[in-house]
Amino acid sequence: MKIAIVKYNAGNVCSVDFALQRMGVIASITANAEEILSADKVIFPGVGSANAAMQYLADKRLDKVIKQLQQPVLGICLGMQLLCDYSEEGDTPCLGIFKQRVRKFSSAVKVPQVGWNTISALNTPLFKNINEEAYMYFVHSYYVEKNEYTIAETEYDTIYSAAMQKDNFYAVQFHPEKSGEIGQKVLENFIQL
Repeated sequence: MKIAIVKYNAGNVCSVDFALQRMGVIASITANAEEILSADKVIFPGVGSANAAMQYLADKRLDKVIKQLQQPVLGICLGMQLLCDYSEEGDTPCLGIFKQRVRKFSSAVKVPQVGWNTISALNTPLFKNINEEAYMYFVHSYYVEKNEYTIAETEYDTIYSAAMQKDNFYAVQFHPEKSGEIGQKVLENFIQL
């Protein structure tokens, strides 16, 4: 099985690769369009600024590649946000897979949200054998409201999407690669889709 991790200027690519290696899965870290398009599964991670990331994706034409993908795709953290229509971070038009806006947490809470949070209302095979109220590790200042694509939710300032799915596109706001055994199980479930 060929697993491609999309390489672009938004961190955490190596930590995702290490998490896969711990599972015995060898992935290719690549910005090559053909390699991404021909992979059996694609992981689209991200940590950083939406505006800079989208500019880089557009410059490398990876924005068009990601929109064409037919195989299972997993967006992680910023990767999830970039799969939406628009981000308030830097007033950024994004990829438009999920017809949602990415919003900044209110000034009533500390941002970024950093730490462990429970996820609930788990849906789809991505969460097979994962219990309600399982803890995942989050680091982010922006979020996507609960919506028709939500397959897991969590709460920080408001109830929001911890994970979403539309067709072959899955996305998680938390970092499975930093969420211990439960996060590892999410990655395993994705690989087995």
